[in-house]
Amino acid sequence: MLRVQSITMTLNNDECITLLEQIRWGGKPKCPYCGSTKATAYKSERRYHCNECFTSYSVTVGTLFHKTHVELQKWFLAIRLVLNSPGGVSVRQLAKEIGVNKNTAAYMIARIREAIADEPQLIKRFAEIQ
Repeated sequence: MLRVQSITMTLNNDECITLLEQIRWGGKPKCPYCGSTKATAYKSERRYHCNECFTSYSVTVGTLFHKTHVELQKWFLAIRLVLNSPGGVSVRQLAKEIGVNKNTAAYMIARIREAIADEPQLIKRFAEIQ
């Protein structure tokens, strides 16, 4: 677990967003609402404007990370811990490992398990990160 934590926790938020964009889109933004790849990046934020349906979106829209206040570094570490723990990881253990309270850890485990069922390709890519 220490190796996973050292890799994941050394990334800052921008690096995590870049990594998530690479994992999810292969580096080319894709609108989660209409599927278009015609987008304009907002210079001041890590968001995009779709030139087809005229919506604004970020890489987290439509994923388990959407509308959460937990840092992406902690999410990435939590995913690795849930996927790589042979007997599963307990709520208290996850809370201690990533530095959140047990309610947040329980919420994260539930969302990760839901994502394993709903977004298996995205979760599989996280498992491949060294």
